[in-house]
Amino acid sequence: MENQLQLSIVVPLFNEVESLPELHAWIKRVVNEHHLSYEVIFIDDGSKDGSWKVIESLKLQDSNVRGIKFQRNYGKSAALHTGFQIALGQVVVTMDADLQDSPDELPELYRMITEDDFDVVSGWKKKRYDPITKTLPTKLYNWAARRMTGIYLHDFNCGLKAYKNVVVKSIELYGDMHRYIPALAKFAGFNKIGEKVVIHQARKYGTTKFGLNRFLNGPLDLMTVVFMGKFGKKPMHFFGAMGTLLFIIGFAFTAYIIIDKLFVHSTARLVSNRAEFYLALGFMVVGIQFFLAGFLAELIGRNSASRNHYLIETEI
Repeated sequence: MENQLQLSIVVPLFNEVESLPELHAWIKRVVNEHHLSYEVIFIDDGSKDGSWKVIESLKLQDSNVRGIKFQRNYGKSAALHTGFQIALGQVVVTMDADLQDSPDELPELYRMITEDDFDVVSGWKKKRYDPITKTLPTKLYNWAARRMTGIYLHDFNCGLKAYKNVVVKSIELYGDMHRYIPALAKFAGFNKIGEKVVIHQARKYGTTKFGLNRFLNGPLDLMTVVFMGKFGKKPMHFFGAMGTLLFIIGFAFTAYIIIDKLFVHSTARLVSNRAEFYLALGFMVVGIQFFLAGFLAELIGRNSASRNHYLIETEI
């Protein structure tokens, strides 16, 4: 489509009133210098500091500005999901509103998507200006994410990323899943995932919005993403395999106890006084519970409205 908008820039924000005018002016200068048609979508995630008034003012100055204001703070994933749904550009770029992500990266990100044919390009803040209390856990999470997803990115949580429009329309964000959008894209069938070293700037205004709860939520969300990506449509393959393994272990303990009692130590202590008895009982009960969990998950999936929802790349 020759007249399709080239670039949608989705900017989630929460209490960033000082940085918005400077960010908008910077974006506008860069895209105009490179002759890119664009829209900037500001998603105000329930700000209380007057950010929305700034967005309204920017809209009056620039018709390419769009804005959505949430009634309350829902989180970054909700903001990005909403922005993705209305984005019209051929390439969709996400960036934070705190000026730590540089708009100077926009032209190269656009080129990598359109010319190099990447589905996703993730920024890598190789040189960071964050405190060690933030960088050290980030390195640990990135290592775990690489091992569990098979996607070898250095910085999963970088807010500066670029996507084909079809990618953002094919994934669903909720909770804090924004950290693992590349994994969601991979499990949706978009395997061309690239990486670009990007400039990371020190925060100029305000304070960070991330708290200690992300240290707990991050690993839990990662496990959820990996499990849903691999077993979301076939939960019995996971629960059934685990249940079978545990039941076999329990059955083996049971067989050992019976043989030992009948043929080896028939006059020995009661079976109920042996540790193996409780191991066997525990493994078999837990194995059966895994089976039941698998059956329940299959029943829920069978009645899900999206059970036969598949992403179609093309049709003739």
